[in-house]
Amino acid sequence: MVTFADLGLRLEIIRAIEDLGFEKPTPIQEKTIPFILSSDRDVLAFAQTGTGKTAAFGLPMLHRIDTNTKIIQALVLCPTRELCLQITKDMENYSKYLQTKIIPVYGGSSIEKQIEDLRRGGQVVVGTPGRIMDLIKRKKLNFSQIKHLVLDEADEMLTMGFKDDLDAILAQVSKDAQTLLFSATMPREVISIAEKYMHDPEQISVGERNQGAKNVSHYYYMVQAKDRYEALKRITDMHPNIYGIIFCRTRNEARDIAQNLMQEGYNADAIHGDLSQAQRDQVMGRFRTKQLQILVATDVAARGIDVDDLTHVINYNLPDDVEVYTHRSGRTGRAGKSGISIAIIHSRELSKINLIEKKIGKKFERSLVPTGKEICESQLLNLVDKIETMQVDESEIQSYLPEISQKLADLSREDLLKRLISVEFNRFLAYYKDADDLNVNPKREKAIQQRKGKVEFCRFFINLGTKNQLTIPGLIELINSQGNLRRAQIGKIEVLKSFSFFEIEGEYEDEVMRVLNQTDFQGIRVQVEPSKNKDRAQTQYSEKRYFDKDKKDKSYSGGTRKRKKRKPAY
Repeated sequence: MVTFADLGLRLEIIRAIEDLGFEKPTPIQEKTIPFILSSDRDVLAFAQTGTGKTAAFGLPMLHRIDTNTKIIQALVLCPTRELCLQITKDMENYSKYLQTKIIPVYGGSSIEKQIEDLRRGGQVVVGTPGRIMDLIKRKKLNFSQIKHLVLDEADEMLTMGFKDDLDAILAQVSKDAQTLLFSATMPREVISIAEKYMHDPEQISVGERNQGAKNVSHYYYMVQAKDRYEALKRITDMHPNIYGIIFCRTRNEARDIAQNLMQEGYNADAIHGDLSQAQRDQVMGRFRTKQLQILVATDVAARGIDVDDLTHVINYNLPDDVEVYTHRSGRTGRAGKSGISIAIIHSRELSKINLIEKKIGKKFERSLVPTGKEICESQLLNLVDKIETMQVDESEIQSYLPEISQKLADLSREDLLKRLISVEFNRFLAYYKDADDLNVNPKREKAIQQRKGKVEFCRFFINLGTKNQLTIPGLIELINSQGNLRRAQIGKIEVLKSFSFFEIEGEYEDEVMRVLNQTDFQGIRVQVEPSKNKDRAQTQYSEKRYFDKDKKDKSYSGGTRKRKKRKPAY
């Protein structure tokens, strides 16, 4: 068995690692550390979330840092504040017996304090691209002595729109610096950066791309879209000791679901873009210390969450990208523990499940949304387990026992047990007394869809398309999230590049106009109008007019140039 001591690291680092309880390096660490220690060549490393990438680049980098000077010698770039703080904490733990100063710089915190920290000097800077660029413009960062540049979660930095910042930062760093690029996926944009800024990089890969974590089991529940939230509650009720993350598409959805869960007594909260940094820190602190059982988040907001004990990951919506699903599910089943990844889908998404199965090399097992009786049984057994394992502090309750014994003297042991259990249990019995079966039979659902042609539908134009990350499931979810619309039947949907069309029961025409036009989708104000285009030929003609009008803007292919908003011709 290979140990960290076998890799050639300094004794001070080995001692710090032993204090943390680490004995055997992970596969990515075993491959990467010896190479970085012995070579100045760039490294292009691919490894999934939760495989120990921070130690893979952090340990050999700290080994090579000169602690006799306070000149910055290493820069670590990462996408989010949370990940920045997590990397800083890990690096400080690894270097506890060295005189290494790690300086985190990130948005949402005082830049003046960070400038003062830089003025005092240090050897390693860990930062987010936006704040690093701000410090460069203020001439507070000096890259002249940087020997190591790390791009951690490079794919996510590009997804979050940091390409221009990355280009500007990389152009400042000396060509002689060793560049270490770590990524869970390798899209074309990451390869482009590697080709432009890296020199003959050593490629290190652990596991196959999109491969699912070995310790994670995958399940899906099929319900009607309007029953998705109710199904979510039943799933969480069925697992009283759940400690997990619920992933949503948008910040509005994450916020609304968390608020609804909290109002109904669930131990939940959300992180999203509308929170201040102080609020975000408070929520994350409660989640890491398990004061919160359930965290509701978007994929971007969840970046930087590094928790080893998650029992469940719940996909309230399936992501469009299989790699994103792999990221999500990889947050559970860590450190040798087992985990569960759950997807709540409707019948039209079954093909997406099949696609994910092929990509991750694992099968999903279909589960049935639990009935009220099953949930009550699970909650009852959990309550009994709590009573059985409860630690009794007799010194605290001794003075109350005589009076309590007197009050309960007329109750038999059986009656006492019934009343004790009922105190906690009655609300579940009452809530699920007449609970409906939420499960969808795929064959029956298909027959219902075929009969929908007999319903009179109204056709609508909506100002969202694939360029706004709109998908058919996403549009269905947007409609079903709006009050009374979740009861309406939805007809044909056409998602085009810059706008889309959908059909809905005619009796809901006014309601569609009233509620959807007050809604945002990923920061864009939704505009919905009745469509006069009744056939496909007219739809194609309208789309061509729109693209011809916007042709000049569409011809730009580089960077993230802002475009003027134009009204579509429809």
